[in-house]
Amino acid sequence: MPAVGRSLLYLIVAGVAWGTAGAAASLIFRVSDMGPLALSFWRCVGGLVLLLGALALRTRSRRAAAPATVEPRRRRLIRILGTGIGLTVFQSAYFAAVEATGLAVGTVVTLGAGPVMIALGARLTMGERLGGGGAAAVGGALAGLAVLVLGGENGEVRPLGVALAVLSAAGYAAITLLTRWLGRDGGASDALSTTTWAFAVGAAGLLPMAAAEGLFPHTGQPLEVLGLLVYVAAVPTALAYALYFAGAAVVRAATVSVIMLLEPVSAAVIAVTVLGEELTAATVVGTLLLLVAVTGLALAEARTATARRREAVA
Repeated sequence: MPAVGRSLLYLIVAGVAWGTAGAAASLIFRVSDMGPLALSFWRCVGGLVLLLGALALRTRSRRAAAPATVEPRRRRLIRILGTGIGLTVFQSAYFAAVEATGLAVGTVVTLGAGPVMIALGARLTMGERLGGGGAAAVGGALAGLAVLVLGGENGEVRPLGVALAVLSAAGYAAITLLTRWLGRDGGASDALSTTTWAFAVGAAGLLPMAAAEGLFPHTGQPLEVLGLLVYVAAVPTALAYALYFAGAAVVRAATVSVIMLLEPVSAAVIAVTVLGEELTAATVVGTLLLLVAVTGLALAEARTATARRREAVA
């Protein structure tokens, strides 16, 4: 499979898997007193353990192979520290948003605001043109956020939860931009190794705050909580992040954003069908505005990329 096609498949699987993380978190919050920082800490620890095992197996299987190109130490350090800090902010704030305002709204705001920040950040840091279509899409995304916040009824959309979701989106945007920026020149990188040590950075940074919040939850259903924690560490963490970083290094930033719409869509379906959350008219309208806006960003970027290719050929 070509590199781009394989990367798109990686991103699709990662998006669907991520869509289940918030649902698992919601179930944990329902049956225990575990907080979002403790949950994020255990997610990092579990993902770290699983990925260390994967690294050990890969090293053993490749001992006889020719040595791979090694990424420069400074560049690798920037990648690991930046990714680790971004992951910590992204997932901790996301879990807190889900706890505060529900799975559907927390996920939609996070993944709706993220592409806006990515588009603006790519314009400022990498010179990617926004264009008229991109500017209209950003405006549509902001309108969608406004509808979600101002149009909520009966307190189902809480400002604190929305603010936490926007903070999570900032972490997500930072990770995407950093990954794309470091991959622009085609430099070698090891997605599995980067993800592993990024989780180590996240676990170390979260430990003091998680300890203050309470590392070990009180619950009458310990086996259910343990099973959910293992699932969160294995599927939407160890597997999904490794696939995401591998795919995002090849695929353009706005295209990544569109594929990641699988996460809020799958999360919204789970929220309604499994968790029993209600979607009001304002929630539906705001969600649709966000999804349309992100799609518009991708289309605008695709047109820009096509024009650049034609100029290069000419």
